[in-house]
Amino acid sequence: MRLGVLDVGSNTVHLLVVDAHPGARPLPAHSHKAELRLAELIDDEGAISDAGVERLVAVIKDALEAAEDKGVEEVLPFATSAVREAPNADDVLARVRQETGVTLPVLTGDEEARLTFLAARRWFGWSSGKLLVLDIGGGSLEVAYGMDEDPVVASSVPLGAGRLTAAWLPGDPSDPADVRALRRHVRTEIARTVGDFARHGEPDRTVATSKTFKQLARIAGAARSAEGLYTQRTLSRKALEDWVPRLAEMTAAQRAALPGVSEGRASQLLAGALVAEAAMDLYGVDELDICPWALREGVILRRLDHLPTG
Repeated sequence: MRLGVLDVGSNTVHLLVVDAHPGARPLPAHSHKAELRLAELIDDEGAISDAGVERLVAVIKDALEAAEDKGVEEVLPFATSAVREAPNADDVLARVRQETGVTLPVLTGDEEARLTFLAARRWFGWSSGKLLVLDIGGGSLEVAYGMDEDPVVASSVPLGAGRLTAAWLPGDPSDPADVRALRRHVRTEIARTVGDFARHGEPDRTVATSKTFKQLARIAGAARSAEGLYTQRTLSRKALEDWVPRLAEMTAAQRAALPGVSEGRASQLLAGALVAEAAMDLYGVDELDICPWALREGVILRRLDHLPTG
């Protein structure tokens, strides 16, 4: 069957179309993205602005048209932290439902972490043993750890690259004092979660998902996306520590000229790098593997698990 996952994230609205059936890996058939940056379209009270809601409705309509054009049988929509944490979330969801016909479920941070963990587990398999999975989104950082397909511990912290950039790094290039203040904030927040994971022992493998980690790995020398999903890509803490001060001195335009960095994400890369560096340091990770699957694939896999076989 052909499924579509409609991911209303803090940075983008992304429709991923896959051909899938129980017992087989989902095969990507089409990808439709729109830059939205909901984390930046908020008012002084933290609510999603009228302009943000209008833009959200428009891009969802476009995504639904793309799904219809591609013959999607079922659309699996969901929203993450930008909608979840908005004080006007109920009004936003009601307007989306009224104008598009889509009832948009909002995932909790725990659900995000667990579904992302499921995707990483299925990608790397049982032989990877105990996994620690890190994911930096636009609005939050998700961390999960476990031996099975459902992690024994999962955490979601409001340390997304888009959120932090808007709140802490107004300059271009960023003021060094702002960078230091953000670094302290990030490390304080992550440190509060470390004990929950440390009591379960060292992971056998640490895995990172998300665009932020993929871009950081690419500028640190990992293979290009053109070399395929199955090419191994890693990111070392040492390489990241070398890059963070360099990124801090760059403008967004200069970061966008780096290999693998998109213009739309360049302004957020420094904040994402500070979160990645802190997470690797505080969780004691020297090197991690980049996983091509993440939350969207986790949603698809969970749906397939509930389909009848045969």
